[in-house]
Amino acid sequence: MTSDSSKIRGECRCGKTQFEVTSKPMITMACHCTGCQRMTSSAFSLSSLFPSANFAVTSGDPIIGGLHGGTRHYFCDHCMSWLFTRPEGMDDFVNVRATLLEDARDFKPFIESYLDEKLPWAMTCAAHSFNKFPPQEMFPQLLKEFAEQQ
Repeated sequence: MTSDSSKIRGECRCGKTQFEVTSKPMITMACHCTGCQRMTSSAFSLSSLFPSANFAVTSGDPIIGGLHGGTRHYFCDHCMSWLFTRPEGMDDFVNVRATLLEDARDFKPFIESYLDEKLPWAMTCAAHSFNKFPPQEMFPQLLKEFAEQQ
């Protein structure tokens, strides 16, 4: 991770929408589900989970895109880059697209999910893999293990 853990900046493709987080991520992830494949036009999405209190949009006006249900996916209103997600029922957290963060190479995935939808040639370096999303009861241990490795 970046040595200055107090502020990590990120921005969309065109730079109009910018944001920052003021903590290290709680966990980093790769999702292989077909929804993420379609929204990224790639084999998987990469994201980092942060407390909502430590996340702020500093310029631009993100719009909701992707699915328009309980889980809200936010995009730049100009270039349409997928910026972050607010998962349904998890208002205290924001899932930021890791490749939009400065020093993105430092945000390698710790867990990967939806291996049952993964493209056969797509590989990550994740320490933990799940056919669907990790069971809720595993999250405390996964968060603890991730924090210990940081």
